[in-house]
Amino acid sequence: MIRRKSASPDVNLNLNVRGLKQSATLAINERSAELIRSGRQVYRLGLGQSPFPVPQPVVDELKANAHQKDYLPVRGLRALRDAVAGYHRRMHGIERSGDDVLIGPGSKELMFVLQLVYYGDLVIPTPSWVSYAPQARIVGRQIHWVPTSPENDWRLMPDDLDRACHDDPGRPRIVILNYPSNPTGDTYTSDELKALAKVAKKYKVILVSDEIYGELHHRGQHVSIARFYPEGTIISGGLSKWCGAGGWRLGTFTFPHSLRWLLDAMATVASETYTSTSAPIQYAAIRAFAGGTEMETYLAHSRRVLRHLGRHVWRSLRDAGASVSEPVGGFYLFPDFGPLRERLARHGVADSITLCERLLGDAGVATLPGSDFGRPPQELTLRLAYVDFDGARCLMAAQQIPLDQELDRAFLELYCPNVMQATAAMASWLKKLK
Repeated sequence: MIRRKSASPDVNLNLNVRGLKQSATLAINERSAELIRSGRQVYRLGLGQSPFPVPQPVVDELKANAHQKDYLPVRGLRALRDAVAGYHRRMHGIERSGDDVLIGPGSKELMFVLQLVYYGDLVIPTPSWVSYAPQARIVGRQIHWVPTSPENDWRLMPDDLDRACHDDPGRPRIVILNYPSNPTGDTYTSDELKALAKVAKKYKVILVSDEIYGELHHRGQHVSIARFYPEGTIISGGLSKWCGAGGWRLGTFTFPHSLRWLLDAMATVASETYTSTSAPIQYAAIRAFAGGTEMETYLAHSRRVLRHLGRHVWRSLRDAGASVSEPVGGFYLFPDFGPLRERLARHGVADSITLCERLLGDAGVATLPGSDFGRPPQELTLRLAYVDFDGARCLMAAQQIPLDQELDRAFLELYCPNVMQATAAMASWLKKLK
């Protein structure tokens, strides 16, 4: 008799991965590039990558430390961990030390490792960033979606979180809160954060506050929920969005003292997987988190460009008939074309995937369907990232204009032409549909 061997962990992992597709944001970037190579005009509003250059002081530090070749500590360079803790103390009034910080090759990797080491459900408000749920599926965790509504600008409300936890109050959970939001560009008030923190504390959930876009709050007024739920909040951050360094791959997790055991467990997994984050990048990141006048000037002008450009795109889509919230931070919008459903249906558009395919095919505008962000497929939502412009050129021009002055339409058309043309192309396409 031939005995069957029991399924190995590798087989189980393969089953978890089977059926997953490539990250939607990366896939749309590759498809857009292919179309451009074939001679098509494509406005790339799919991939959410900062258009701005890495600040020069940080670049200079990278150059000065290019010779650094040794493996660094698994938890990260001590000076960098101290700098991250100092940043949270200075910017958010949160007392942490370098011992509370873990450095990784991108916050995305740290999110994945967290789910590997902590057994619990993943609670995700929708719409949400595209990789939270696939990571949970790969690891084999239960996912609990918490729908939000456009009436609340797609924000998670305290009652929504309470209902998600009420039936099994003692169940281990990780709750993801991302703000300013990818994909909506919205954020929370201090009062809303306090109310959410009260519910999180009630159920003793581990709250991962994904604040990777925090420094890109358009008014520089980001508030961390860790101020209101310090004992249970892990702050997720990094260099990719506010520092324009997505390809550098450096992320940070800052833990409360009470979750040191979880940091230790993640460090153990890190030691057996990625070992440590690139040494030159870590040395350069110290300069980024140290702040200073040059960094603040860079951020102030970046925020101003995004504020004015985002407002223009928002108004154009709203005037074309979409339901869309005004962006408050980051560089995303999440328009709902439900008000135009009958008109779109007459042209064969009844779901978000078809909507994005038609926008790409007919108007040359690359976006992502709301279904990639956890929304129902039949919902006519999509995410667009208004970042298809030369950030270095735009930033240099903005710095010549005093900060208290508006960046007018002429400025945006001159320095952000692709985004302006993409917005006009979308509006024109919608108006042509009768």
